[in-house]
Order: sequence, then structure tokens, then C-alpha cells
Amino acid sequence: MNSWRPTPGLLRAVFVAGFGAIAALAVGSPAVVVLVAPLMVWIAIALRARPSYLPEPQATIAHHTLIEGQGTRSMLRLGDPEAVAEIEHVVRVSGAAPFLATHPANGVVGGLAATTGGTIELSPRRWGRREIPDGKVAVTSAWAGFRFGPVVLPGFELFALPTAAPFRAHGEAPQPLGLVGSNRSRRVGEGTEFAGIRGFHAGDRLRRVNWRVSLRTGALHVVTTRAEQDSGVLIVVDALADHGASQGIDGHASSLDVTVRAAAALAEHHLRVGDRVALRVIEWKGNIVVNAGTGERHLRRLLGTLARIRPGDQPGRDLSHQPIRVSPGTVVFVLSPMLHESVVTVTGVLARHGLPVMVIDTLPDDVRPIDETAGHDARVAELAWRMRRADREALLESVARSGTPVVTWRGPGTLDEVLHRLARRASLPRQVVR
Repeated sequence: MNSWRPTPGLLRAVFVAGFGAIAALAVGSPAVVVLVAPLMVWIAIALRARPSYLPEPQATIAHHTLIEGQGTRSMLRLGDPEAVAEIEHVVRVSGAAPFLATHPANGVVGGLAATTGGTIELSPRRWGRREIPDGKVAVTSAWAGFRFGPVVLPGFELFALPTAAPFRAHGEAPQPLGLVGSNRSRRVGEGTEFAGIRGFHAGDRLRRVNWRVSLRTGALHVVTTRAEQDSGVLIVVDALADHGASQGIDGHASSLDVTVRAAAALAEHHLRVGDRVALRVIEWKGNIVVNAGTGERHLRRLLGTLARIRPGDQPGRDLSHQPIRVSPGTVVFVLSPMLHESVVTVTGVLARHGLPVMVIDTLPDDVRPIDETAGHDARVAELAWRMRRADREALLESVARSGTPVVTWRGPGTLDEVLHRLARRASLPRQVVR
């Protein structure tokens, strides 16, 4: 209803007051008029307060982009101040969406327009795009005489970025190649990591002079340090399927939840130390590519790309021949539950190019097959899942035999030992066949 109409209460009051007046005239008893007099007074006040302006309800949101778990507010605007001044009570019903928590929990808020204003608090509980469906709003005038609505309140879109899983790494990059960063290089240069002491050369800075050695030997000696350089990091995300049921940020995580949050943690860590980070998302429709970059703006771009991932099941398509271009010396992290041979093939191709590749297993331990409530026999589903886990173990063994380390994602300290081993392997002399 897009116009002001009398409320049922006002219509009942008019009926009772009219019936009382007619009864008083019929029986000649003024006492009946006294009984319905309060209703007549209320009818007169309600008719006098009839609104003359039509409200234009519109829902607004304070923040359209959040990190999963954060909250925002959706406010209700009713139009011009003249129209708002004539409104006494407002009721708003918000549409429900998966992985979206609201306060109040049922999405219904009502009260005086001067105090509540139809504001609803929202919080996305999982990364991704959250489309809030259309809602409804209804308002009443002073003394509840007239009502406007309920009218449809158009929905809106909320974009939730993945939160970075708790992560820290103290291992150095195997092959730092850039100009700035916090990774210790194999060459001598400006930095804070002690490399050695040598004789003074023309152009050396005086602050590098080691006076103890110089006085003992009778010749000037300087302290040399290792250069601090940045590394190229490529994060490969397997988005071919999502295994397990996601319960949002407060509950159990699916394989894609672990993958996306781990990728966000890796990207944030390496960008914070000055490395150049690139992203490749392997999907059935093709690879999503984000070129290498640095800085906070690039981190937002990476998180936005991760939040747009939509797993889809299109079996029968070969993804192993899709090219992944990467510069030499780049450290490659492959985040995958390792349940598809195409990801294993891509990992092998990257390793054969001489790149330091690390596979991060993101399959949760508590992932269970589809139960019988979804229309499947529980015993058959359990047997099929056991067979698939056996195939997965064979894939992991083939990756490990090729020299690519496989580590299960465990948060802080997950990659330290493997990074140290890759750095030691990179510093060993290599035999070149001519």
C-alpha cells in the first residue's frame, strides 16, 4: 500500500463510537455517550494528525565491504524531514541470507521512529558476496490513526573479504631476487645480517670500520653485511571444489575456507615484509590471474579476488595444460586439498621449471562425506569417501617423490622448517650439463 490508510484500530473506534451514539439516541440514555466519548476524542485527534506527505523508505548501509566477522549497520531513511516528522512508529523486516547474522536475530525491528529509526545490525560470518533479499517496512502516524505500507524495501549487496588465518613465518625465502625486503640474500650488500670482515677498499663507509681488528692488524678493516632483498611469491589456490560443510567463521571450516584464509594469511605476511605477491586461482572455467605487486592496495585486490571464488563441479575438463607464467626464482605455494590430478600435474610442471614449490594441504581432518539425510546411503558415501582418501594419499606420495615438500596447514610456524630446507637446497652448488 503506497498511500496512507486508516488503521484497523481507527476503523474499530469509528464503528464503536457510531454505534454508541446511535444507541444513545435510540434509548435516550446520555450515559452511553459518556462511555464512547474517549473514543470520539481519540478519533478527532487521529484525524487531525493525518499525514500529508508520503514517505519514501530507502535502506542504506554504512559499509559495503567488510572482513568476515566484522559488523555494520543498515539504516532506514524515510524521505523528507516533513514526512519523517509525521511518523510516530516504524516496523522493518529484513530479508535473511546465508552466513549473515543480524541483530535482532529475526531481522525484525520496531519502535518509535525517534528512537529506533529502523536500524538493523549485520555481520557476515563467511567470506564472499552476500546478497540481502528485499525486506518490508511499514510506518504509522501519530496516535496510530493511519498506516503507510507495508512496502517492499529493495535489498542490497554486502561483500565480505576473507580474514587472514593466524600465521607467522621466520623462515627465509630460498631465492630473494629483488632490491628491497627483509630476506637475507646470498650476496654482500647493505643490510643488518653479519657476513664477515675484510680489508678496507676505496668507497667503503667509515661507519663500517671495525676498529678492534684494524688496531690489531695495523690496517683498516670493515664489516660486511648481507643484502636484504625481496622475493617473488606465487600463491596457487585450488578452487575446483569445496569439501565439507562450512559453518562460517565461528564453526567448522570447509576445505575452501581453509584454503582461502590460508592464502589471505600468506599474502598478508609476505606483503608486510616487502615481497612481491602474485595469485593464481584454478577454477573449472579457467585461471584467475592477479599479477605480482606490493603494498596495502595490492593486498586489498588479492583479498577481493579470493572473496569472489565460486567453486563449481565440471568434471571431464582437463586443466593440466593451462599455462602458469612465473618469473625465475619465485617461491610457489600451492594450496589445495589435493583431490584432483590436474592440481598435481600443475605442481609437477612448476617444480620441473626449477622453482621452489611447496604444497600446503588444506583438507580439514574432520571432513565427512555426504550423509543419508541428503538422499544418499551413509554406508555407500562412507565407502566412496574412503576410496577417494586412498587416491588422495597416492597423489600426495607422488608429489613427495618428485621432491616437492607437502605440509599440512597448521597456522603459525607451518612453513618455517620447509622454508629453511628450501633455502639450504638453493644455496648448494648445482651440476650443469653442457
